[in-house]
Amino acid sequence: MIPKDYIVTKIEGEYAYLKELNNPASDEIYIALFLLPMGTDIGTKLHYEMLEYTIIE
Repeated sequence: MIPKDYIVTKIEGEYAYLKELNNPASDEIYIALFLLPMGTDIGTKLHYEMLEYTIIE
């Protein structure tokens, strides 16, 4: 899978909703919070590569 950058748009329960930064027309995806780095919150920017999310900026 190609690397992508996301922003967390909302958190509901144990899931975070992510929107692709470079493609605003894309659909939101949701992912379990335990798969994201500690400190992830609404507005956090994430980089996804090699099945791993890291916080950017």
